[in-house]
Amino acid sequence: MSFFSNTFGRNVKNAPNRPKRSPTPTSTTFPHDTNYPPAPPSPSASTQKALYLCSPFAEAALVKGNFKTIVMLPKYVDVMEWVAVNIFDFYTNLNHFYGIIAECCTAQACPTMSAGSTLDYTWIDQNRKQVKLAAPTYIDYVMTWVQNSLDDENIFPTKAGRDFPANFPSTAKHIYKQLLRVFAHIYHAHYPQILHLRSEGHFNSLFAHFLAFGREYELLEVREVKGTSSQGWVGIGDLWEKWKEMGILES
Repeated sequence: MSFFSNTFGRNVKNAPNRPKRSPTPTSTTFPHDTNYPPAPPSPSASTQKALYLCSPFAEAALVKGNFKTIVMLPKYVDVMEWVAVNIFDFYTNLNHFYGIIAECCTAQACPTMSAGSTLDYTWIDQNRKQVKLAAPTYIDYVMTWVQNSLDDENIFPTKAGRDFPANFPSTAKHIYKQLLRVFAHIYHAHYPQILHLRSEGHFNSLFAHFLAFGREYELLEVREVKGTSSQGWVGIGDLWEKWKEMGILES
């Protein structure tokens, strides 16, 4: 039985306090789990190599070696508290990165929430219908929903003696899936801006850490990174494979 299955279902008591989060506007929509079927790739998309896969950009990192060593559960720390703290950190850092490049992510430049030419993510509205949204709108909904979840004591308790809810593992997985989509969009649509800021080492390290942590605690499946025939191609699967070859990530 896996580490996640053995430990992630436990409640935590007397957990150390985490920092409180600042409030954000309330979103009345909720992230959707599915996406449109992939469109046929254009000739240019199938032949042009993504910048983030090119040297020296793909090798840029702040951390050398395998990321597994920095995601291991510290001694005496409850696994749900560890997952909660790391989700907060991933969200905060990703939000900072997006805030820097947000002026380039407009409804005109990014009319859909895409992760390449073959995949557009969808949202579900209040009528339970799938809708296409411009990337900045989609990302705003995601970040607002995650922030509101982090601020909710019933989901992410910060006071000593409060237990995590029984559905916390499923909520954590859903948050992870949505954050993955934000990463995927930035890599595909805004990596040139990351390079312009000379932040590729920082962003690569954040994403590699995110992937390693997600795999270690079963928050993320490889097929969600690579995509399947029904989901389409997320597009960052090649980066996952490259980092595996480099020894940064494990299978």
